[in-house]
Amino acid sequence: MSNQHDILIAELIKVIEGGGAHATLKDALDGIPANARGIKPNGLPYSIWQLAEHIRIAQWDMLQFSKDGSHQSPKWPDDYWPKDAAPADDAAWEKTVAQINTDRSEFISLIKSGDIYEKIPHGDGQNILREALQIADHNAYHTAEIILLRRLLGIWK
Repeated sequence: MSNQHDILIAELIKVIEGGGAHATLKDALDGIPANARGIKPNGLPYSIWQLAEHIRIAQWDMLQFSKDGSHQSPKWPDDYWPKDAAPADDAAWEKTVAQINTDRSEFISLIKSGDIYEKIPHGDGQNILREALQIADHNAYHTAEIILLRRLLGIWK
C-alpha cells in the first residue's frame, strides 16, 4: 500500500505542477509583455492579469483552508477577482506570480507531510486529496484561458 500511496503523491504533484497533457502555468505566464496583461480581448470579461490574480487568490485560499482552522475565505465571488483589468505595475505582477509559485510549493509540502485522506478538522468533509485535485483542476482551467487570451492577443508561441 505504501508504494501505491507514493505513486499517488507523485501523480498529484505532477498534476498540480502542470504539464504532461497541457502547458504549465509557468509557460502560460512567462514572457507576457507588460502592456498586454490588462487587455480584455474581443469583449471577454477578464484580462490575463485578472486570471493570474484569480488563480493566486483561489490557490492561496485553498492552501490556507487546508492548514488553518481560523482561516476566513474571501467573499465569493467578489473577493476572488480583482476589479482592475491590469496590475498596478511590474512589481504587482511579479508579486502575484511569485506567490502562486510559493503557495503551490507549500501545498506540495503539505501533500507530502500527512494523511491526504484524513478529513480536515475544520472542514465539512474535505481532505487534502480533494483540495489537491481542486487546485490542479482550477489552475489547469484558468491556465487554458490565459493561453487563449494570449492567442487572441497574438503573444503565444
